[in-house]
Amino acid sequence: MKLIDEEFTRHPFYGSRRMRIYLKGCGQPICRDKVRALMRIMGIEAIYAEPKLSTKQDDHIIYPYLLRNTKIEQCDQVWSSDITYIRMRHGFLYLTAVIDWFSRYIVAWRLSNSLEGDFCREAVRDALKLGRPGIFNVDQGVQFTCKEFVELIKGHNIRLSMDGKGRYLDNILAERLWRTVKYEEVYLNDYRDGLEAHERLGKYFAFYNNDRPHQSLGYVPPLKIYSRGLL
Repeated sequence: MKLIDEEFTRHPFYGSRRMRIYLKGCGQPICRDKVRALMRIMGIEAIYAEPKLSTKQDDHIIYPYLLRNTKIEQCDQVWSSDITYIRMRHGFLYLTAVIDWFSRYIVAWRLSNSLEGDFCREAVRDALKLGRPGIFNVDQGVQFTCKEFVELIKGHNIRLSMDGKGRYLDNILAERLWRTVKYEEVYLNDYRDGLEAHERLGKYFAFYNNDRPHQSLGYVPPLKIYSRGLL
């Protein structure tokens, strides 16, 4: 799973077939069914096949994608959320975050030991203590299409937008965030347990928001941009 996570972060278009070939080259002979099962546990699938980290339920309402050709011009115009897999020395966790598209500011984040949707809603509630976006964009995973999540967003008069099925670029900022977090923090450390993972990720997100220069922002940290919208 460690090898799968690293390779999927590099090549998110890899499905179970290519992943099996990659693992074999790493000296890990494994059948494709086992690779598929591990990827399912990790909540990942090739970007061209299904939205990552879960599939939608037939009885869940899918909202249209609202951001195509939309110019992002200010903070709190668009927020988005996603989920990624976080490995530890023994076991793993799932990380969700809420990101402001204009400033790249991480408004809130949460860790969970399961893919149940509670931690996603908790992250949104934390984020809404700081502001309210005009549009909230997510993928079609069950955590975001369930009645509880939809009601939370709609209850704050926020327009809900959902990625097209298998459209990696619809939530590209979240995908870039996960690569950054993994290469700059997760892969450099060996978390003993969830407590250490929470502590180290908390420090990293504080650095990311407050001190890390972003090229797309003119080499200033997200807080300097996002805080202007709070004045």
